Amino acid sequence: MTERQQRPIWIQNISQLVTLASEKKGPRIREEMKELGIIEGGSVWIEDGVIHDIGTTREMILKYLSRAEEADIVDATGKIVTPGLIDPHTHVVFGGSREHEFEMRLEGASYMDIMNAGGGIHATTRKIRALSEEHIFNQTSRRLDLFLQHGVTTLESKSGYGLDLDNELKQLRVMRKLHEKHPIDIVPTFLGAHAVPEEYRGNPEHYIKLVIEEMIPAVVEEDLAKFIDVFCEVDVFNPEQSERILVAGKNKGLIPKIHADEIAENQGAFVAAKVGAISADHLLKVSDEGIQALANSGVIACLLPTTALYLGEKPARARDLIDAGVPVAISTDCNPGSSPTISMPLVMNLACIMMKMTPAESLCAATYNAACALQIEDRVGSIEVGKQADLVLWDVHNHQKLHYIFGVNHVKKVWKKGVKVVG
Repeated sequence: MTERQQRPIWIQNISQLVTLASEKKGPRIREEMKELGIIEGGSVWIEDGVIHDIGTTREMILKYLSRAEEADIVDATGKIVTPGLIDPHTHVVFGGSREHEFEMRLEGASYMDIMNAGGGIHATTRKIRALSEEHIFNQTSRRLDLFLQHGVTTLESKSGYGLDLDNELKQLRVMRKLHEKHPIDIVPTFLGAHAVPEEYRGNPEHYIKLVIEEMIPAVVEEDLAKFIDVFCEVDVFNPEQSERILVAGKNKGLIPKIHADEIAENQGAFVAAKVGAISADHLLKVSDEGIQALANSGVIACLLPTTALYLGEKPARARDLIDAGVPVAISTDCNPGSSPTISMPLVMNLACIMMKMTPAESLCAATYNAACALQIEDRVGSIEVGKQADLVLWDVHNHQKLHYIFGVNHVKKVWKKGVKVVG
C-alpha cells in the first residue's frame, strides 16, 4: 500500500444506519421525506474515499472477515450513522461581526430599520471591502471548522457582501480557495443583488446594470459560481428587477436561486417558479398561491428556522409546503446579522419544534433534499454504494433522539471522502 492510499474503513454494529437510500430520483416530497432507508445493526465498508458496501453487520462479516486486517475497524455499538449534513444556504464568507445589532433588535429595531440606517448588510459590506482575502479566508476557515464539528460536510456559500465588482470577486475567490484547502466542500453562489449599496442609494437601476453587464460576465469568465441569487424584498429588489437579474445569470449558465418572501410577501415564490429556480429560500411570508406555484414548478423550498427564531418572526409554513407537494430543505442561513450560527443539528431540532416537521422529514431536509437544492445528490446526501464517503457517527442510539435532545452536539466522528476529520 502506497503512502497516498487510504486503508479501508469498516464501521460495524451501527444501531441505525440511516442511509436515505431510495429508488426515487430527484427531491423527495410528502411521505417520501419520511423514508430513511434505515438498516438496523448496520455496517459500512469504505474504500478509496467511496462507499464500497453497506448491509447488516452479520451480512458484512460473512463478506469481509477475510479482509478485516486490512481495515480500520470502528465499533459503532449504540450509535447511529447518517450521511454528512449539507447546508444549502449560507453567507459564511464574511468579515467582522454585528453583535451590537442584536441589542438594537432587542430594543425594538427591525431588520429593515437597521439596514436602512446603514447597518445590516451595509455594515458587513464595509468590513469586506476593507479586509484582505487572507484575513477573510482565515476568519471563514475557523467557522468552517465549527461546521465540520457539527456534522456538516458540504455547504453552499453566497457572495453579496462586496456589492461592487472587485469585492464580489474577492469573496468568490476566497470560496474557491476554501473549497481547495478545507475538508468541507464549498458550492458557490453569486449574490451581487443582496442589497443596493449605499453609493447607489436612490438609483437602483444603475446598480442592477452593473450586476448584469459587468459582475455576471466576470463571475462566469472566472468560473467562480454555480448559482445566482437575489434578495427579492420590499425596499431591496422588486419582483421585476429580481427576474431580470436571475434571467441574465441564467442566460450565462448560472442556476437561479432566490431569497423569497422573507420580510413581506413580495411575489418571490412566483418569480422562482417563473425563472425555473432550483430553490426559493426563507418563505416566511409566502402566500397560499405562492406555495401552489412552487409545487407546480418543482422548486425546492429552503427553510431557515434559526433566522425566524433570531428575528422573532413566525416560522415558515413547513407543514403546508410539504402537504402541497413542495420538496423541503433546511439550512442555518449562517450570517453575521440574522442567523449567526453554524449548528445544523440545532436547525434540525427547530425544524421539528417550530415548524412541526417530523424527525425523519428534518433529517431528509438536511441531507438528501439539501443535496438536491445544490444539484449534487448524485454524489452526496445519502449512503449508497459508489457515493462519496461523507458520514457522521452520532452518539445516540436512534435518529429520533438526535432531534429530541437539543442544544447538545451529538457528533462523535465525521468522515469526509473516507478520511476521518472529526473524532
